[in-house]
Amino acid sequence: MRILQVSAEIFPLLKTGGLADIAGALPLALAAAGQEVRALLPGFPAILSGVKGLAPVADFQAPWGEPARLLKGHIATAGAPDLPTYVIEAPSLYDRPGNPYEDGNRRPYADNHRRFALLGWAAARIAQGLDPSWQPELVHAHDWHAALAPAYLAFADWTGRPRVRSLYTIHNLAYQGVFPPWTFTELGLPHQAFHLNGLEYHGQVSFMKAGLFYADRLSTVSPTYAGEIQTPEQGFGLDGLLRSRSYTLHGILNAVDDAIWNPAGDPLLAAPFDVRRPGGKATCKAALQQKLGLAAAPDAPLFVIVSRLTEQKGLPLVLDGLDALLAQGGQLALLGSGDGWLEDAFRQRAAAAPDSVSVTIGYDEPLAHQLFGGSDVTLVPSLFEPCGLTQMYGLRYGSLPLVHRVGGLADTVVDTTLEDMAAGTATGFTFDEFSGEGYHRALRRAFALYARPADWRRVRATAMRRPADWGTAAARYIEVYKWALS
Repeated sequence: MRILQVSAEIFPLLKTGGLADIAGALPLALAAAGQEVRALLPGFPAILSGVKGLAPVADFQAPWGEPARLLKGHIATAGAPDLPTYVIEAPSLYDRPGNPYEDGNRRPYADNHRRFALLGWAAARIAQGLDPSWQPELVHAHDWHAALAPAYLAFADWTGRPRVRSLYTIHNLAYQGVFPPWTFTELGLPHQAFHLNGLEYHGQVSFMKAGLFYADRLSTVSPTYAGEIQTPEQGFGLDGLLRSRSYTLHGILNAVDDAIWNPAGDPLLAAPFDVRRPGGKATCKAALQQKLGLAAAPDAPLFVIVSRLTEQKGLPLVLDGLDALLAQGGQLALLGSGDGWLEDAFRQRAAAAPDSVSVTIGYDEPLAHQLFGGSDVTLVPSLFEPCGLTQMYGLRYGSLPLVHRVGGLADTVVDTTLEDMAAGTATGFTFDEFSGEGYHRALRRAFALYARPADWRRVRATAMRRPADWGTAAARYIEVYKWALS
């Protein structure tokens, strides 16, 4: 099958979160399974500089008349064929400071509706033959940034040629791309699209709703989350639409790119290790404690957070429970950025206990690897979590996840109950009630298990053996593509 993958970011060129990891790994897994895959990306500076061999394909216009150019090149990948890649060149929209979505003051760009409408528009134009040398059979659009692609495909004129189908993947339903109603006039869609059965959402324009309504098939990033988003509690106002389309909705669990996230050969770690040779993990822990200025305490359980700093990630629970963590002899290392009050609160805790608490604001890919490699527990107490890659990296690196049992966290982490430990399936610590008490009980179980080294090593080995390969996930996507085409 000829598949066009459409996303706003991609690892290793541009990453603000897990979307980039998936956008980078899935096309390679699909290609390894024999599919013909190309990527489409906005021309952000990091992408323009990272895609090799860029050459013009065609000039075209946005629906509101702004000129743009489609370029084609490739992304070099270690140990795999290069990924053919289209890039939209539109400097007035994409050549800006800040991250892809916000300016330097963390305010969303006022013309984000244009910036990401153009991404969906270009996908539809490629599907209609903008590149005469290649036309996809299916467009796979990721998250709200690419969500207009299915709408543009639905209203395209397919007279005399096969209609290109679409799959829309929800990575996080909480971020929907909602804009004022006047923006609809710039999108190039017919007036009937601004309707309850279309993009209209409480009088506004919802890019997310466009993807959910017009795509031939829908997917999200874990089986449990696929059920949760069909409920009023986690549907964010779109649960009715999702229930009405439940027959098209598939929950496909994300995976881990073994070429990047593998402690046995990770060049960013102080020492390699794996299930059979776990000794290098102690070296990684000592190196991490030294790097972060934490006390050199090999027997102190080291907890880590690698996350966006938002309330959704359950970080107030961590702040409220930090005294208990430190009182029991634990250490905490955090890497992330986000809400200013959370950044300030964690900084204050680090300043008050520098031997036990380390806080790094921002994102640092090498440090993320070192945190998983050197830590004992990865904290992911999210209020909701579509899938989560952090806990998967923790599992892979023998840093047992402590998670709120929702979404993909429920699908990937097995609690250390007596039954699950006896069955040899336990991989971490979970709690059901999103509360301080629920979190504290899980924290106490982590300390109790850590005090039994033989049991800890056994659970850690089970966690590291948990399969999380992209080959399995790619096979599921291929099934869904076939259903969409049929």
